[in-house]
Amino acid sequence: MTLAYDDLGPENGRPVLLVHGHPFDRSMWRPQAEYLAERCHRVVTPDLRGYGESPGEGTKTTLDVFANDLIDLADHIELESFVLGGLSMGGQIVMQLAQNHSDRVEALLLADTFPGLDTPEAKQARIDTAARITEEGMHGYADELLPKMISRSTRATRPDVEAHVRKMMRNAPKEGAAAALRGRAERPDYTPGLRNIAVPTLVVVGSEDEFTPVDDAERIHREVPGSALVVIDGAGHLPNLERETEFNEALSTFLTTSGAKP
Repeated sequence: MTLAYDDLGPENGRPVLLVHGHPFDRSMWRPQAEYLAERCHRVVTPDLRGYGESPGEGTKTTLDVFANDLIDLADHIELESFVLGGLSMGGQIVMQLAQNHSDRVEALLLADTFPGLDTPEAKQARIDTAARITEEGMHGYADELLPKMISRSTRATRPDVEAHVRKMMRNAPKEGAAAALRGRAERPDYTPGLRNIAVPTLVVVGSEDEFTPVDDAERIHREVPGSALVVIDGAGHLPNLERETEFNEALSTFLTTSGAKP
């Protein structure tokens, strides 16, 4: 699988690999990629398989497949180890990769994500949604999700962010998004593995996140030894876009104080 990706910053900079969520693409991380690249980090932002400009395969993509794609990409661009970050589904892929390939990860960013299993109802909802978007496409689904993706204050004050989020969701290839939903419904419980994480870890969440509320972030923070927790006030599920200044400062501080050198 050949993933589309952006690679910003100096080639010899400390590598940071950022994994987008569902149903987005690598442009989700543009504010962070540009900010960190200017500070001499090498920032790699791929489109996951079936999203953005990356091709998809089959009708189900499990999270270990996404994780292995990222390892293949890291091998391709000769990254022996890297700081690894992900948001929402991207955070779950990060937990999968850190579990299977711990030797490749120098530090972790877990943003607005959830380590546990879906309830039976939530699992069925993913499967039903996959069927729906395969039949209907992404537009209606995107418009329904949007009010929950970003906070009310973001929608009132940041039309640029709302437009970007809507465009990413509407433009997500329906087959790839459906395949990810089916695979995500079968993901394992990452909670037991959190206490085994032995690298510096930053947990970030928007204070108004409806999908993965602050309680979920606090749970991860409690389980990961020595982790740091930052709550971004006024942001919903996408604090990296809604409050990029605060998010960038939190991430940059983490990178420069946790052994992940710039």
